[in-house]
Amino acid sequence: MNLVINNYGTFLGKTSERLVVKENGKVVQEVPFFDLAQITIATGGASLSSDVIRMCMEHGVQINFLSGTGQPYAKICSPQLSATVQTRREQLLAYLDQRGVALARAFVGGKIKNQVNTLKYFAKHRKEAKKETYEKVMVAAQKMEEIAGEMDGHTGEKIDDLRGQFLSIEGRASALYWDMVAHILEGKVDFPGREHRGAEDPFNSMLNYGYGILYSQVWSAVILAGLEPFAGFMHVDRPGKPSLILDLIEEFRQPVVDRVIIAMFSKGSKVTLEEGKLSADTRKELAAKILERLEATETYNGKKHKLHNIIQGQARSIASYVRGEGKYRAFTGGW
Repeated sequence: MNLVINNYGTFLGKTSERLVVKENGKVVQEVPFFDLAQITIATGGASLSSDVIRMCMEHGVQINFLSGTGQPYAKICSPQLSATVQTRREQLLAYLDQRGVALARAFVGGKIKNQVNTLKYFAKHRKEAKKETYEKVMVAAQKMEEIAGEMDGHTGEKIDDLRGQFLSIEGRASALYWDMVAHILEGKVDFPGREHRGAEDPFNSMLNYGYGILYSQVWSAVILAGLEPFAGFMHVDRPGKPSLILDLIEEFRQPVVDRVIIAMFSKGSKVTLEEGKLSADTRKELAAKILERLEATETYNGKKHKLHNIIQGQARSIASYVRGEGKYRAFTGGW
């Protein structure tokens, strides 16, 4: 399971082979360490014992830390998880050849396809009740598919030759996507357009917090696959910037996070802000829904798999591809 800690002052301790969660000195939850996949601490004032850290490392449980706005700022994981080097050597070399081009093409194409499928998912529920919205969204979805198809006309020896063209394609498709999201949510929430850090409106605040949870999931998958988080392809190298995490997360933003949040607002969920940040109750509700979504199944390689396992599968697929052991195909969710 993925455990998210949202309440200020929570203490994490160990009793025998179990993680013990205490609030105000009282035990509120106990979880066997072998049942844990990750722990995400998304509040200030929380504390954990060194025994908890040791047991988590022995069981391969990564510990993530998020700010109140969903920004990841720390991670604890065992150094043994990245003890192999062959994959990382090939990953670095792939940046300079066609492997890097193919991966970047897949990341961008997968993102746009998932944006399209998310729009179609919400449009189909409005086909009868809001025919005008349905038709407008479907026209935009088709235009986005045409934009994505432009990538096939761009060729180059390495990703540095093509990044500008791919970014242009991604940007144009995303502009259409967010316009249609605003149209779908018209009357439900005031959406001023996509804002990242510093957002103070409910919708962007929810997106940023949800992406923070997803970010931690993707980072864990990348480490377990033996990849280097800071050596990406589509996203440029920059000190402190985990480019590969930002690359891979693009395939999962819409099927994991956007779908959850658009659905919440569509159903009239009340989101409260405190001093420009999501309230503790809102963060707790959103985290629970994101984790529930990660447990949902999608078709992957011809079979049904949970989304959190698909994320891991995609990270391992990157590793296999750079080692020359197969092809890489972007994950696209259903609608």
